[in-house]
Amino acid sequence: MVSRFSGAFIRAVLVVLVVVTPSVLLPGVSVDARQMAALVALFAGLLTFVEYNTEAPSLIEFRDAPPFNRVRLAMLFATVFCLSIMESGRTEPTSLTELVQAIGHLVGRSMDFPYSPVRLAKLMLAETATPEQVMAVRDAAGIAYLTSLISLAVFVLLLKSGAWPLRDRVFNVWVNLPTFDPTAGDLVDRLERDGRINIALGFLLPFIIPFIVSLSSSGVNPDSMTASQTLIWTMTAWAFLPASLFMRGIALGRIAEMIRDIRRARVRADSSAVSRASRVF
Repeated sequence: MVSRFSGAFIRAVLVVLVVVTPSVLLPGVSVDARQMAALVALFAGLLTFVEYNTEAPSLIEFRDAPPFNRVRLAMLFATVFCLSIMESGRTEPTSLTELVQAIGHLVGRSMDFPYSPVRLAKLMLAETATPEQVMAVRDAAGIAYLTSLISLAVFVLLLKSGAWPLRDRVFNVWVNLPTFDPTAGDLVDRLERDGRINIALGFLLPFIIPFIVSLSSSGVNPDSMTASQTLIWTMTAWAFLPASLFMRGIALGRIAEMIRDIRRARVRADSSAVSRASRVF
């Protein structure tokens, strides 16, 4: 009980830190913006604490299957932190901000080719956007996308090395997938189907979102889009959600593979038992 409470509290604090990072690092943030960020952070922290402190979760998946959520939280924090450093350097440059801005500029330029996610992110801006505003969106999109790709690669390496799910823990489908109904149809087939759907959505979302925005209107107002907090959270969501869906799809496929292996082992064990019994009689 104490271990669960302390773990839930630490996770809640980490979530709060992620949410308030832009307000802490960005200069000139208004009092109202800080209060709003604090309110959102408290809500997110409370939700995380309740989910991890109860025996039966209701929303958060893979609660007892580390380090899945830890990788996602690290990806979210790294994206928000890097983008906050980039934006703070526009008014108060330091060696760190110049380094991050240089990396973002390099990655943004290298990923800015026809039909790439970064190029489509630029197209969300209205035609009245200045070259500086377009470059700000491109650099932010580049570094956010790079962070998501690195985090996805880390998770795949953990998966291939056997570090997920941990072999010393029993994987409970009900606890780790609270929104998944294991009784509706064959479990393995549904897991594989949902995994493929998540992977497809994760791959397509960075392309679909800018395309829909550009079709539904004449473009986003560049002044509001390039505002520091708006740019940080927009680019974070644009990169984090597809990567998170991609990771979820890979994880569901891995779980389906584990269940299939367990079923095969049970079938072999039953066949061996029947064979031994037939020899006895």
